[in-house]
Amino acid sequence: MSDTISPTSGGSESRPVGKALTGQAGPGTAPETRGRTTIADSVVEKIAGMTTREVPGVHSLGSGMARTLGAVTDKVSGGRPGVARGVKVEVGERQAAVDLDVVVEYGFAIVDVAGDVRTSVITAVERMTGLEVVEVNITVDDVHLPDEEDDEEGEGRVQ
Repeated sequence: MSDTISPTSGGSESRPVGKALTGQAGPGTAPETRGRTTIADSVVEKIAGMTTREVPGVHSLGSGMARTLGAVTDKVSGGRPGVARGVKVEVGERQAAVDLDVVVEYGFAIVDVAGDVRTSVITAVERMTGLEVVEVNITVDDVHLPDEEDDEEGEGRVQ
């Protein structure tokens, strides 16, 4: 926005006061140049978390303590698991970095699961946000055995 004032020298012209506008404006200007979009870290965390959970061989996300605390929190909050548990991101203006803590199902090749997770997360985050994913770091914290009880599923012994 610019204001105009009358010059003191008695002329009828006006001149802008304040900073001059930079950039282009008007009907012929592309919409993507008419503002700025900021994507919150939590948005990228949710995308990465949902995408990781959909990869075959991934049992859950989060380190041991995070899963334990998360299971308690989920039960208190109505049984809905936290989508971003086990996911940390760093989001800049044009790039994002993702760190994942993963529990893999027994019998799956960890290297293959990690590769599938990395590919899926990069594809989903870049497609949905337009950010360049510079790295996806994966820490495999545990292997879920078939005979282990699952803290996140099912009801307790007592109702």
